[in-house]
Amino acid sequence: MTELRAADWHIGADGETYPPEPWYLGGTLLVSTFLVPTRELPARVADSVRDAAVRPVTVGGRAVVGAAFVRYTSGGVLSYDELIGSVLVRRGASIMATIPDIWVDSPQSRTGGRELWSIPKHLGDFRRESSGRRVAASMTMDGAPVAALDATIGRASLPGSIGIPLTTAQALDGRRVVSRNRLFPRVRTLNATWTFAPDGPLGHLHGRRPAVSVALTDASIVFGAHVVRSGQNSHPRNR
Repeated sequence: MTELRAADWHIGADGETYPPEPWYLGGTLLVSTFLVPTRELPARVADSVRDAAVRPVTVGGRAVVGAAFVRYTSGGVLSYDELIGSVLVRRGASIMATIPDIWVDSPQSRTGGRELWSIPKHLGDFRRESSGRRVAASMTMDGAPVAALDATIGRASLPGSIGIPLTTAQALDGRRVVSRNRLFPRVRTLNATWTFAPDGPLGHLHGRRPAVSVALTDASIVFGAHVVRSGQNSHPRNR
């Protein structure tokens, strides 16, 4: 890792260094989906979808909105905690995700996510406790609560590690980026109870129950293997 950083890592506009794409990561994703009437999506979320030149996938007039706590563990190019708020979208027949809300506790991930893939990462403060299959996670931003999760991961998993495609479509600072990524996790059930601050950035999920929850454990993740960029500032800077 030291040799890679010295020779190949990018220097961000803010002076932070980060790995070149693709990022090889490992970890656990605790994911829930919610069905939210499209008229109840915040304007900035709708704007993020429109700016990425995609349209929400809807079920009976409701958008499919995701929330996930992720812990990327040692062994990948970076290790950090992450909270994601996403929207399932489509471009023609292609199904993708747009991420209007995301926080990490790694400055390297924040800068790299913004400059490589136009993912609008911010820094947050994370707490996580686990005991056996029970996980409690929470995130605050500038001291204000944003989201918390109390979850129990199922014992059994589907046999083997399956490949799950994940394409992100993003727009940030005048640049659109489509990144085709892939996850190779063990898929387990998840009993998830979420709490969202009603006046926070994920307040549109306050009081809603998940439609589906799943734990993706022991995951290997390849992010940014196939990327298409358009607009200004299309290429990050090397040392």
